[in-house]
Amino acid sequence: MATGLAIITLLGLLMNTLFVKMRLPGLLGMLVLGIVIGPYGLDWIDAELMAASADFRKIALIIILLRAGLGISRESLNKVGYAAIRLSIIPGVMEGLAISLIAVPLLGFTWIQGGILGFILAAVSPAVIVPMMIQLSERGVGTGQNIPTLILAAASVDDVVAITIFSAFLGMYSGAHVNIGIQLAWIPVSILLGIGVGILSGIVLVKVFERYHIRDTKKVLVILGIAIMLTALETAMKNRLEIAALLGVMTIGFILLEKRPVVAHRLSAKFGKIWVFAEILLFVLVGAQVDPGVAVDAGANGLLILAAGLTARSIGVWISTVGTSLNAKERFFCVVAYWPKATVQAAIGAIPLSLGVEGGEVIMAVAVLSILVTAPLGALGIRISAPRLLSQSEPPAEGIV
Repeated sequence: MATGLAIITLLGLLMNTLFVKMRLPGLLGMLVLGIVIGPYGLDWIDAELMAASADFRKIALIIILLRAGLGISRESLNKVGYAAIRLSIIPGVMEGLAISLIAVPLLGFTWIQGGILGFILAAVSPAVIVPMMIQLSERGVGTGQNIPTLILAAASVDDVVAITIFSAFLGMYSGAHVNIGIQLAWIPVSILLGIGVGILSGIVLVKVFERYHIRDTKKVLVILGIAIMLTALETAMKNRLEIAALLGVMTIGFILLEKRPVVAHRLSAKFGKIWVFAEILLFVLVGAQVDPGVAVDAGANGLLILAAGLTARSIGVWISTVGTSLNAKERFFCVVAYWPKATVQAAIGAIPLSLGVEGGEVIMAVAVLSILVTAPLGALGIRISAPRLLSQSEPPAEGIV
């Protein structure tokens, strides 16, 4: 495993540098690297590391969400509150339903099979979106209208909604007596539980840091350990109670910033340094999950489904930003920023096949295709459109404003 980590680190740094020099997002280089050296390419990543891939990816995602939370102020969150709620629900639901309907004539699916596929594809990728929004915030791009904060807040909830509805459709397919209305009603409960656990954890951490002198490096390790335990709690409670743990992780950072802003800014800088390594692991290992041959199997129908889904999502984003102070250019940027898919599709795309869902191999193929198409498309779109569509403000002295 150590050799595999060395290969990923060295080549990941190289690819990141090359893509940045080509004025492309570095994460694209790391995704491509993962595909090339993964088990479906040159197979340079050993089996032990691939077996632990999900855990490494989760830890990396926790790190970037903590860093995001440590930079979201109460003032900016209050300004985007209602728009963030709409943006976290409307686009994903519209995309999932559009795909569930178009999959019936295109793939010969039932509506339930289409729903399974639709809400696998409906989840955006915090792994792609969050670091790019943090970069924009650090440069002061779009911060005048709090656009990075808006997208950060909405993207973390979007996944909760998509995965909950996906689970409901999966339950209906298996013959379980699933009331989709009740499942939908549990979404806000899951979100509130995640936020509540995050607030509680954040307050406890604040009290501990006030009472005991702990070096910042050790504070980072304590916070990271508690955040990982939060996700473990979500897994342990999954069959009884849904908890939006990743939202709770971000909330920990928010509470620390609210209560101990000076400490929070220092910790954010520490997490930024850890992210240099975590980013490589995350995107190379996500790329290593992708089998290009499976994506090819999705064919033209797969591309049509993706196009229909992204169109519905884009309309949903436009609707969600009606009534805000955003101008047309800024609203169009939000549309583009909400395209990338990667982590959720890599994590759950194969579940229907493993559970014997008819058409599961097609569902997996379209999920893989969505990563190959939308992750580069969205990342490039954000990279190219941000300076053209968003206003430039003075970069904040510390953290995200």
